[in-house]
Amino acid sequence: MKDFPYLKNVVAARLIVQWGFLALVLSIGVRFGMFVRHFESSGAAPYVTRPPGVEGFLPIGALASLKQWLVSGEINPVHPAALVIFLTVVGMSLLAKKSFCSWLCPVGTLSEGAWKLGRRIFGRNFRPWGWFDVSLRSVKYLLLIFFVKIILIDMGGEALAEFLGAPYWAVSDVKMLRFLTHPSATTLIVVGVLTALSLLYRNFWCRYLCPYGALLGIVSIMSPLKIRRDKDGCTGCRRCSAACPAGLPVHAQEAVRSPECSGCLNCVAECPERAVLRIAPPFWRRPIAPMTYACLVVLLFAAGIGSGMATGHWQSALTRADYQRLIPLAPFLDH
Repeated sequence: MKDFPYLKNVVAARLIVQWGFLALVLSIGVRFGMFVRHFESSGAAPYVTRPPGVEGFLPIGALASLKQWLVSGEINPVHPAALVIFLTVVGMSLLAKKSFCSWLCPVGTLSEGAWKLGRRIFGRNFRPWGWFDVSLRSVKYLLLIFFVKIILIDMGGEALAEFLGAPYWAVSDVKMLRFLTHPSATTLIVVGVLTALSLLYRNFWCRYLCPYGALLGIVSIMSPLKIRRDKDGCTGCRRCSAACPAGLPVHAQEAVRSPECSGCLNCVAECPERAVLRIAPPFWRRPIAPMTYACLVVLLFAAGIGSGMATGHWQSALTRADYQRLIPLAPFLDH
């Protein structure tokens, strides 16, 4: 790493934030598993309180909750944290690029770890032909359109109320846990294929298949913070473009506006020239220190979650008696 004060420790900072957040998510998962186990064992296992953060794994349900909020002004009380986390992540993209994907998302962290491991094993990563790469990238946008259409557009008020009031929605977090802890043969095959592809191709899931990332990328176009290049100071070495996990031609753009840019700052860290590449709002000549940007990302997420807690939209309205009744039924609820 070059001895530029504003670049000091940026790579290490992102790794700490990424893996620290992954550890937090894993701890939430373990705690939720203990919570569910208490009810599955009819109280034989010790009781722990339910961590609402597990609702971050319910983005499709959060879309339905979003529609209810837009239509009625009420936040669904069964899984309110799902909507709070969804709105927080979208807000982060509006203000600070697709930073959730590259700094906080646990799937993104594992995906990045996979391609780095693959590069060590095979000596390189691969990339599809240009036309095929563009075609594959469109898949995540098509998936996003599909979910937006069936939930935000096609789902009427009666169907929405039926879904959000159904036992399936109440235990959708439990169903997700069972999906992860009791995978079917099909699930194992799909995960195995995706893992193999992630070893070979940079961020395969994020780049080609994640509809959540597609949404955040579209929103991030409006973010005032962008990677900006001083064309007069640029030497054209292209190290920035080589470092970009999205494969963007950073060296040829004065401002990176692509929805594929996640604000990871790899290009900024790799640039050999002082302040030629920076993340900043328009007309801001001085670079925002990467460590300041890292703090901004974490603070934006914390502020969103804190707002949900402060307004009483974090803990589920379901009672212990509700869970005692519903969790044993979870394996038998299909919709």
